[in-house]
Amino acid sequence: MASSALNFVAVNPKLNQSPNPTPPPHRFTTARRFSAATRPIRASIFDPLSSITKPATSTSPETNLPIRQIPGDYGLPGIGPIHDRLDYFYNQGRDEFFKSRMQKYQSTIYRVNMPPGPFIATNSHVIVLLDGKSFPALFDLSKVEKKNVFTGTYMPSTDLTGGYRILSYLDPSESNHTKLKQLLFNLIKSRRDYVIPEFNSSITDLFEVLEYDLATKGKADFAEPSEQAAFNFLSGAFFGVRPVDTPLGKDAPTLISKWVLFNLAPILSVGLPKEIEEATLHTVRLPSALVQSDYHRLYEFFSSVAGPVLEEAEQSGISRDEACHNILFAVCFNSWGGFKILLPSLMNWIGRAGVELHTRLAREIRTATASGVTMAAMEKMPLMKSVIYETMRIDPPVPLQYGKAKKDFVVESHDAAYEVKEGEMLFGYQPFATKDPNIFDRPEEFVPDRFVGDGEELLSHVMWSNGPETEQSSVANKQCAGKDFVVMVARLFVVELFRRYDSFDVEVAASPLGAKVTLTSLKRATF
Repeated sequence: MASSALNFVAVNPKLNQSPNPTPPPHRFTTARRFSAATRPIRASIFDPLSSITKPATSTSPETNLPIRQIPGDYGLPGIGPIHDRLDYFYNQGRDEFFKSRMQKYQSTIYRVNMPPGPFIATNSHVIVLLDGKSFPALFDLSKVEKKNVFTGTYMPSTDLTGGYRILSYLDPSESNHTKLKQLLFNLIKSRRDYVIPEFNSSITDLFEVLEYDLATKGKADFAEPSEQAAFNFLSGAFFGVRPVDTPLGKDAPTLISKWVLFNLAPILSVGLPKEIEEATLHTVRLPSALVQSDYHRLYEFFSSVAGPVLEEAEQSGISRDEACHNILFAVCFNSWGGFKILLPSLMNWIGRAGVELHTRLAREIRTATASGVTMAAMEKMPLMKSVIYETMRIDPPVPLQYGKAKKDFVVESHDAAYEVKEGEMLFGYQPFATKDPNIFDRPEEFVPDRFVGDGEELLSHVMWSNGPETEQSSVANKQCAGKDFVVMVARLFVVELFRRYDSFDVEVAASPLGAKVTLTSLKRATF
């Protein structure tokens, strides 16, 4: 999933994006057809591209595809990056930014500048990969390096992370990568028995707040109580601590949100007037000193509750201080930030799918959990599992991935091959790659049972975790160390939702990070 362990949020600036992500207009034929028992939820539909007609200079020896020059350009120095930045944030918006250039160049691979550009990033040049065939090149560590590319063409100041380059910014070839990622693997494994009970406790608190708000206000904002519940869950599951019983209290979500903003501001649009955002967020870095006191409170919390993990780190040759900053980042940025995006996404897509899907999920879940919620019980819920993967496919929580070419190599789309030179930056926009019509039938639709039965074969094209869903995270790759943990929590969320409720209704709007979800009804279980 992204370039670090527990790296679920990774780079997720949902910039000026509607809550219904826009599908790419690839020119491909349908590879597989599915039936949906529920009415389709469509992101949107574009006319397909016409055939690519650029002349080939040679052919790829491996696939016999024509080798073509990568189209696109970077414009004049200084001017080109700013022009592209304005298009990306304001003139076009993110999806149209990529779509319009895809149509212009008649290619899913082309050159463009990515934000932030001057004066934060010294080099904004990238090669864009927008189809499902070329996108996995970003995971091939024999071809690309992942050093300092977690947030793209710039890296936030290490003043925001205690002076350390955190695991997310390390390439697997660096010695500390193995030690730090293994530390997170061990943490997850050692606390696995606490996940379900701690989740049940936190989700019960969440539902009680939502029900109270609905009863007293007629509507319930999902964000604030779900973010508090997510941090409470992570603290209990990993450290056996209730934040409210510590000096941190209930302040963590506010502190983390401010700190994340200082990390990602150069690639975010937060709804301010263009002139203000350009001057304060996209041209200069926000002073890290403004968030140091907030960060220190978070650091003190983890330093006090993560004792056994920090002791293990010392035994492996990592200082307690460096380990603590990495634990903080993994829990707050990667995990909590990921759930801040994933849980509203699940509410959005499942909520909009309607009562028919809700009824099917409720029957499947209640039948399988008649004797209680267990890992084995959740494996007997094919529709529920498919709904999770379909949400991650149509609305991937980590939309942007980067990698720098280690050597000259050839990257292939469905139509052609392109030569990449050593040192060039590759960038993939996952929402287009995971709506590739050559791979997925009706790619712009939310199809709840897409991954049921034979559909499981398509899971290799679900890549939210910075790698295929069919592959495992290891110390040798950059796939999310918490990949299985995140999927488990998503399943638990949907299971507990439909154990308690028959159906629900939502209103959805855009926000800088993910979808803003408001519940308008929760119908208690009647069967």
